[in-house]
Amino acid sequence: MPSSKMLFRLIVQSSLWIVLMAAILFGAAGSWRWPQGWAFLAIFVAGSILFCAWLWRRDPALLAARMSPVVQKGQARWDQVFMICAVAAWNAWLAFMAADAERWKLSHMPAWLNAAGGVLIVAGFGATVPVFAANSFASPVVRVQEERGQRLIDTGPYAVVRHPMYAAALLYLLGLPLLLGSWWGLAVLPFLVAGLAPRALREEALLKRELPGYAAYMERVRWRLVPHIW
Repeated sequence: MPSSKMLFRLIVQSSLWIVLMAAILFGAAGSWRWPQGWAFLAIFVAGSILFCAWLWRRDPALLAARMSPVVQKGQARWDQVFMICAVAAWNAWLAFMAADAERWKLSHMPAWLNAAGGVLIVAGFGATVPVFAANSFASPVVRVQEERGQRLIDTGPYAVVRHPMYAAALLYLLGLPLLLGSWWGLAVLPFLVAGLAPRALREEALLKRELPGYAAYMERVRWRLVPHIW
C-alpha cells in the first residue's frame, strides 16, 4: 500500500506542474479569459487525477516510477539531455501556441476543430491505459530497471507496436494545437514528433543490449509506432 509520504509528494508534484502550465499558458496568452486554455487544463487535470487514482490502486510501483525525476542515476547521458530538452520544448510550445492563438490572434480555427482536438487528447489518455496495464516498467526515462526486476513485455499493445506509449502520445500531441486553436503550433508538431524517432532508435539499441529477449522481440514485432508505416 502506498505511503502517506508518497501521497503528499504526488499532490505537491501534480499541483506544481498544473500551476506551471497554467502560468505558461495564460501568461503567454495575456489573458485569463481564454476558454480553450481552460478546456485543456480541465482535461489534463481530470485525466491526471483518474490516472493517478487508478495506478495508486493497481500499480503503485509504476506510479512511483512515473513520479521520478527526468534525470536519474543509471539513465543514459543522451536520454538525460533528451529529457531536459523535451521539458523545455514542451513548455516553449505551450507558450508559443497560447501567444499565437490568443495574444497575437494569428490563428483562426473553427470551434469544431477545437472540439476534435479535445477528443484526441482524451483518446491519447485512453490509449495510455492499456500500455500501463501491460507494462509496469513504463518509466518516462530510458534505462533498464534492474532494481525492479524489469523483464520483457510483449503483450497487450506491445504485441502490435514496440513503442505504444509514443503512439498514444501522437494522439495527445495532435489534439493539443487543435484544442488551443493554433495553426502555427500544429506546424511545429512534425518537428516535435521527429524528435521522438532518434530516441526510439537509441532506446531499442539499449534494450537490445541490456534486456534479455528484446532482440527476438524486435524480430517478432516489426513496427515501432504505427503498423505498416514505421
